[in-house]
Amino acid sequence: MQSQDVAPRPAPASGSASDPVVDVEQAEAALVEHYPRLVRLAYLVLPPGLGRNRRVLTAHALTQRALPRGRTATPVIPAQSDGREGDPGYAFVRLQVVRTALEAGLPLRRKAWPKRSQLPPLLPQVWGLRLFPRSGGADELALDQRLSALTGPARAAYVLRGLEKLPDSDVRGLLTAAGVADADAALDEADSAQAEYALLDSPEFDPCSLQARPTDLMRRRQHMKAALAAAAAVAVCGALLGMPGDGWGPDGAAAPSYAQNPSARAALDPALLLKVPAAAWESSARTDFSVWPARGDLTGDSALLRRALAVWARPGETVQVSATPGTPSGGPSGPPQLLYAGTVDNARVVILYDGLRIVRYAEPRDGTKGAALDFARVDGADRAEASAVVLGRADGNVRYLTAPWVTKAAARDLLKPGSAATDLALTEGTTAPMAGPAQSGPCTSWNALQLTDASGTRLLTDLGELVPARLTTGRPGSVKDASGAGALRAWAPYACSLGAMRSTGVRSVNAWAYAAQPLPDASGTADWVCTRAETWQGGGERVLAQFHTPGGRYGAVAAKAENVPACGAKDPQVLAGVLWKSGAGTWYLLAAGSRGTSSINASGGVRATANGHLLAAKAKQGVQAELKGTLEDGRAVSGLR
Repeated sequence: MQSQDVAPRPAPASGSASDPVVDVEQAEAALVEHYPRLVRLAYLVLPPGLGRNRRVLTAHALTQRALPRGRTATPVIPAQSDGREGDPGYAFVRLQVVRTALEAGLPLRRKAWPKRSQLPPLLPQVWGLRLFPRSGGADELALDQRLSALTGPARAAYVLRGLEKLPDSDVRGLLTAAGVADADAALDEADSAQAEYALLDSPEFDPCSLQARPTDLMRRRQHMKAALAAAAAVAVCGALLGMPGDGWGPDGAAAPSYAQNPSARAALDPALLLKVPAAAWESSARTDFSVWPARGDLTGDSALLRRALAVWARPGETVQVSATPGTPSGGPSGPPQLLYAGTVDNARVVILYDGLRIVRYAEPRDGTKGAALDFARVDGADRAEASAVVLGRADGNVRYLTAPWVTKAAARDLLKPGSAATDLALTEGTTAPMAGPAQSGPCTSWNALQLTDASGTRLLTDLGELVPARLTTGRPGSVKDASGAGALRAWAPYACSLGAMRSTGVRSVNAWAYAAQPLPDASGTADWVCTRAETWQGGGERVLAQFHTPGGRYGAVAAKAENVPACGAKDPQVLAGVLWKSGAGTWYLLAAGSRGTSSINASGGVRATANGHLLAAKAKQGVQAELKGTLEDGRAVSGLR
């Protein structure tokens, strides 16, 4: 850029007596109303050589500094749109933006102090991020390159013509007022660039709609270490210089930042851990985790318990931390309850409970490197849901800690409902290891934990989290534990679909056989089953409508949805359909609704209507249809999807 293109900045008082007077309030109103346009103007006039990040921040800084210090006169150079015509406030701030943007492109001189606009802006600043406008197309890139080849005044002339839509006479007057020595030369140079003014409104040149990326992370880390060292030195000096009871910035009744909160300190003291007596559950009105006694061979190991509490409060970078969806992972607010501390396979494990969460801390037996911290939300757990916690997983096996009221444990393969369960040894509530559900490959088995207590038998399944999910059957609103022979047969074709619910904070899964449909061509009767997974966080429910034909080992997922009330206690209605090929080679659209559906209508690739809750219509392979149902009370229901 040519330094002689911009003359020294004239004093604001140089306006003529006929020029309108602008006060701060008027200029501020114009700046706020037209801020995006003014920032875009500054961004386009600034030299592209500054880099996109600094160019964005500088454009915002120059625009925000465009207000006058008091009342001032300014020549009115009208705008051509957006209600800005003849606004002296807008004319003033636009002139200031153009003037400082041109100054920002001037080279620094050895014998002269730099202007404020030539230095990196102090504000705004965004630490650790690079900000830049959204990328445009090839046309915007070409225009940016052409503008970068122009001098600052010529670039300003081009932008004022295209963005502000000013005639050359007004552009000449504005450039002269901004300190450009030869405005005619700037206009002539701007003529050399192809007039593609519509591109100036592109997102490529919008510094108010930004993308963010990290800066050089290694360099930032080095700078952060140096800054921390400097801050520590300042803190030490400040402590030596400060007078007791009379700090630099008193915070009223707040304690100093270095003070220890008594509750926080108590939460880290292993001696204050709550340990429930072994027989407390027998007389308590509650049957949840709050009445579990402390078990394990290391409940007296204060060093282990202290490490577990300290890691819970502030896990280090090497600690592997996991949490089920919707579970806060912050430290305890007070002394938690100890449920277990002992040796599990090759690890030392501590399990704690704070009324909201189960927290599992695990470390290797030969040290603390590779420690893990897991969180699971369990608020509102009842007797069935507070029956077991995962102690550890190793080599595809799972070991559980069961509730004190559990009298018997066994492993059961859900895919083999006719086979007997395999008993698991219980030692102080700890089960022998059992094979967990298949994690990968074909689903040839699905092992579940079967627990028995005085209230009955229930099934729980490991879905990769601390607390196993409870399995139930029945119509929503009146479900029961999947324990009897009929419930086991109901779950068998659909057990493998549980794999789609891993690591989603599932609390319970219910299987409901909502319809039985005679198949065309005398092919027998198919079952329609809806499986619904409820979560601990109360959201993210998953619903699967599954279709099972006679003789098939597995059910087929016909439709699925998330965050819907269908198939649940609040709305026990469901409608789903599937394309099915009979043994005779004919394709059909089959659909079924729950009891209470008076009619089903199919549209799209298949057009058919049926009275009642079942529909069967001939179709072609690969067609798609939309299902609508009407309930007996007149309400409409859509097909699950």
